[in-house]
Amino acid sequence: MDGFADVNGAHLQYEVVGSGPPLVLIHGHGLDARMWDDQCAPFAAEYRVIRYDRRGFGKSAPVGDDPYAHEDDLAALLEHLAITSAAVIGLSSGGAVAVDFALAHPTMTRALIAVDAALGGHRWSEEWSARWSAVRQTARALNADAANEAWLDHPLFAPANEHAAVAARLRQMITEYSGWHWGNRDPQRGLDPPAAERLRAIAAPTLVVLGERDLPDFHAIAGQVARDVPGAQKIVLPGVGHMANMEAPERFNAAVLDFLAGIEERW
Repeated sequence: MDGFADVNGAHLQYEVVGSGPPLVLIHGHGLDARMWDDQCAPFAAEYRVIRYDRRGFGKSAPVGDDPYAHEDDLAALLEHLAITSAAVIGLSSGGAVAVDFALAHPTMTRALIAVDAALGGHRWSEEWSARWSAVRQTARALNADAANEAWLDHPLFAPANEHAAVAARLRQMITEYSGWHWGNRDPQRGLDPPAAERLRAIAAPTLVVLGERDLPDFHAIAGQVARDVPGAQKIVLPGVGHMANMEAPERFNAAVLDFLAGIEERW
């Protein structure tokens, strides 16, 4: 089943496959729900898998001017689908959304899986901040398409770009991204206080997945989440970079399914 949901002031594209306990997949910045193509069928064999394009990405509507929060968009989408709680998996900025969702909507969060995740309140390194600013400056000096090309060339994607098929999929998603966020002020609301200061409040069973070759900021975030969330588990995928689920889908899928099977009695 797929379609669009008008929820929380947003027009969100979504897809639902499989049956069983609900499992939500949240994409990263500049990407869309297609980044989970290698996960949908394996996960849908045991779970009801929901993937969607976040506000401003993919086939979902643009951001607009009104303040919003991605975690609230997700809660409204689940309510639209008559789902009271779900396990949530998020990669990169989608991982930050998943963490914020676990904090803002704890009763709706059956499990949390943060994959090469960003984190609200993280103090980004000077190197990361400079590269991020450079992409935004490219948008201002040239256009959104040029900024998307700069984003594709970011070291974040270097390990993934070593795999021709993965690189082609990333290029398709990122070149089709509107690039709106590069040149505009995003009215997204963050949690106050931010997630980095509240991780000990997360009660959901939590798995942290990290690609061994990911950038230092994401190693630091993974370490903090694994340390501060009570009972959190952490796994590192050898030889894998930031796009863990796309670079090593079989190993990634096995790790996630093993974790979920181990907490099944808590579902």
